[in-house]
Amino acid sequence: MKTQMSHNELIVIGGSAGSLQVIMETIKKLDENIRFPVILVVHRKAYSTSILPTLLQQFTSMNVYEIEDKTELQKNGIYIVPADYHLLFENKTTVSLDSSEKMNYSRPSIDVTFKSAAETFGENVTGVLLSGANADGVEGLKYIKKNKGQVWIQNPETAEVDYMPRQAVEQVSYDLLIEPKDLAELINQL
Repeated sequence: MKTQMSHNELIVIGGSAGSLQVIMETIKKLDENIRFPVILVVHRKAYSTSILPTLLQQFTSMNVYEIEDKTELQKNGIYIVPADYHLLFENKTTVSLDSSEKMNYSRPSIDVTFKSAAETFGENVTGVLLSGANADGVEGLKYIKKNKGQVWIQNPETAEVDYMPRQAVEQVSYDLLIEPKDLAELINQL
């Protein structure tokens, strides 16, 4: 089992109910000089005011951005997919937003972003699936694995809502079963 990749170009973290605490604790400990962007796909209400970037910025010295259409990704930036949009990769540096139908009752859909990342980055992407109450992310992780990327899943025993990671553990060939306290260090080692 591979635990590191010398050519990691992107990390995509997907989560839903119960994932925000893990994300906050993780970004506190991220190395501000990591060589790749971190994308966060978090389920949230469609028309909520977007306080998530402001909230997360309090936990890190890295720049936290809410993605806009045609955002150009920078290494060592943390990017949040906005509510009510899917995120697609146009290429390795530019992303676009899509408002097509919901997948797994969700927009943004973790599956949509994971699949697009796998198509664009191949073996140079790491997909991480955290706590959540539906199976969004499972098909996307399978696609990342099929394209030789790395798949990390939160240990369901440590998830506030274990349905999402449990579905992934049961259905996906994964590289690492992660403990939330170790996630930042694992990302820093990539």
